[in-house]
Amino acid sequence: MKKPVKTSTFSIAGFDPKNGDLGIAVQSKFLAAGAIVPHILSRVGAVATQALANPSYGPKGLELLAQGNSPQEVIEKLTGADKDSAHRQVGVIDARGRSATFTGEECLNWAGGIAGENFTAQGNILVSRETVEAMAETFQNSSGELADRLLAALKAGQKAGGDKRGKQAAALVVFRENGGYAGLTDKYIDLRVDDDPEPIEKLSDMLDLFYLYFSDREVKKIPLEGENLKEVKTILEKFGLFTGSIDDQFNPEFKEALLTFYYQENFEERVPEGREIPEDILDYMRKRA
Repeated sequence: MKKPVKTSTFSIAGFDPKNGDLGIAVQSKFLAAGAIVPHILSRVGAVATQALANPSYGPKGLELLAQGNSPQEVIEKLTGADKDSAHRQVGVIDARGRSATFTGEECLNWAGGIAGENFTAQGNILVSRETVEAMAETFQNSSGELADRLLAALKAGQKAGGDKRGKQAAALVVFRENGGYAGLTDKYIDLRVDDDPEPIEKLSDMLDLFYLYFSDREVKKIPLEGENLKEVKTILEKFGLFTGSIDDQFNPEFKEALLTFYYQENFEERVPEGREIPEDILDYMRKRA
């Protein structure tokens, strides 16, 4: 039987008390680490399992949190029932911002974690403790969306030394109540880079695309009138979507062409109600044209 490989990994789990977001960001010298490390349940908590990872820690840990156990109690119950716990590493945070982290004594150096209010950061087979310290400090001193703070922490951890064996995979998962596609699930962000020489940078690019296609963040709206309207008509004409007059009239033919563009380019989550266009989507159109 093939012996399991100890994965060199660093991760951070976080909670945003302002809106209830729960998330995990991870980087590892391990193929598709995002399929193993992060486990999240809205209004309950998040579990990051790594080192000689025990994937069952995820669903079991979330179940224990849902039953009212604290993160520290969850870790004690998970590791207490696991004969190989000395090889495990896990971080747990609940939907109250309480957190705890565990590093088994057989995890390869450097290995350890820091748990604080609204976050827990941990890593193994790292260059040094500075990776975890950088993640913790960056998260605590940052603001904005949880996803941005988690990614910033991951970047800081990499800059401080990161994984001793190198880079391969990264992932970012954030749950928000009714934040999923069309508001039908709680899985707000689920981005993975499974095999890339610069996984964190690739993940950062993917997050920018996520915001472009799906975000409800405040973005400047450009009125579709005058020269702005003529410009958008000209662009839609280049795309083969509009065949009418290039004037400053907001007519049904133009409205239909613009709506076709939104759906054709997967912007259906961001169709404005009025006669305006989000500035970032207009920039996208200009680049495409």
